[in-house]
Amino acid sequence: MSNYDFTGTKVLVVGDVMLDKYYFGSVRRISPEAPVPVVRVKDTRLTLGGAGNVLSNITHLGAKGVMLSACGRDDNAVTLKGLLGELGAECCFVERELPTVTKLRVIGEKQQVVRLDFEEIVPVSLSDEYKNFIDNAAAECGTVVLSDYGKGICTDEVCRYVIEKAAEYGKKVIVDPKGHDWSRYKGADIVTPNVNELAEAAGRSVENADDEITAAAREILAEYGIKCLLVTRSHKGMSIVTPESVKHIPTEAKEVFDVSGAGDTVVATLAVSLAKGYEMEAASCTANKAAGIVVSKIGTAPVYINELNDEGSSHAATSLDAMLRIAENLKRAGKTIVFTNGCFDILHKGHVTYLREAKKLGDVLILGLNTDDSVRRLKGASRPVNSEDDRAEVLCSLESVDYVVKFGEDTPLELISKIRPDILVKGADYKIEDVIGREHAGKTVLISFVNGYSTTSILEKSKR
Repeated sequence: MSNYDFTGTKVLVVGDVMLDKYYFGSVRRISPEAPVPVVRVKDTRLTLGGAGNVLSNITHLGAKGVMLSACGRDDNAVTLKGLLGELGAECCFVERELPTVTKLRVIGEKQQVVRLDFEEIVPVSLSDEYKNFIDNAAAECGTVVLSDYGKGICTDEVCRYVIEKAAEYGKKVIVDPKGHDWSRYKGADIVTPNVNELAEAAGRSVENADDEITAAAREILAEYGIKCLLVTRSHKGMSIVTPESVKHIPTEAKEVFDVSGAGDTVVATLAVSLAKGYEMEAASCTANKAAGIVVSKIGTAPVYINELNDEGSSHAATSLDAMLRIAENLKRAGKTIVFTNGCFDILHKGHVTYLREAKKLGDVLILGLNTDDSVRRLKGASRPVNSEDDRAEVLCSLESVDYVVKFGEDTPLELISKIRPDILVKGADYKIEDVIGREHAGKTVLISFVNGYSTTSILEKSKR
């Protein structure tokens, strides 16, 4: 299991921070006023976009973020600063009489219906106050990120000043680029384009093939005096290209729900990894792993340090916090969640058949597993035979089980109330009205056990 720890690292982010608003709802009719769907809003979400999402990723990876950006003097700026304040980040804003960059998305039945953009793009100029902020932050941070979304912060003046100051203090600059002209990034250590951004900078079509990626990247390195490109290549992973070498890294993604913000996650993870002292290839592999996690989420969302560590595990056992985030994204993606629970002390045919039938009821099966202490209270001091970690490992090797989350209470009531599965499954020895947590599930289903198989009977036989 990987054990990433980025505490003590600090990253300066200079770039365009945005406020992302999401309205989720159902569509049941067309408006009588115009031929458009009527979305009945059931849920809303406010998140940080652009450089704000980079900063959010840095924070949730356990590092410290410092940011210079711009905003308006409006209600959206208040909301934006509130979200950044929750991260505990040190932020400096160029405040102007312009709207805070905000993107509002309406999602009906898992389909984006419309997006509304609130913005007015006017380049900023650096006063002595902002230069001093960059100077001091570059001196104390391990790495520097230029998050360029073309909204006015990453001007030629700002980029040159940031790159110059970072070089003065021996700090690497990582650029998330925008546009076809990369002259403002001259001298940067690492630029992280996707294939389309690479093609735009190269001024020609570039196929997502190893040779073409390498050739285009080296043209750009030579033209702009950049030391390294980390090209993100969707389902083909990433490529690290320098004038002297190339390394292709296969993707870590397992199931893609939404690629929004994946580039931010790559930049943030790369920045904290390099600040921690990782070499470029190791840092890129870590960023690739983080991207594989974040594309399984809906909308702009960060990757969490425990998700990154869980991702490196040989099984799908995960913490409750991580499980709740996973469940939320599965629901937003329209997946049917099935939940069951138990001790599963000695796995046998009855268990395997039961879990296989449970999985058939939906898309994802989450299994609540009693901890060792919980099993002892329920079964006696001689149980469990196998530890909770061993039981989780074995259960997650089953094709039918997608996630295992442990609980230490005598019943899974609290766990079920938080996950709120679509289908709750128990054995047919229960009555529906006796199933704990059924009020928090869409419906409850009872599944018959295979006759002649039980942990107790196996233990009795072993004593003969």
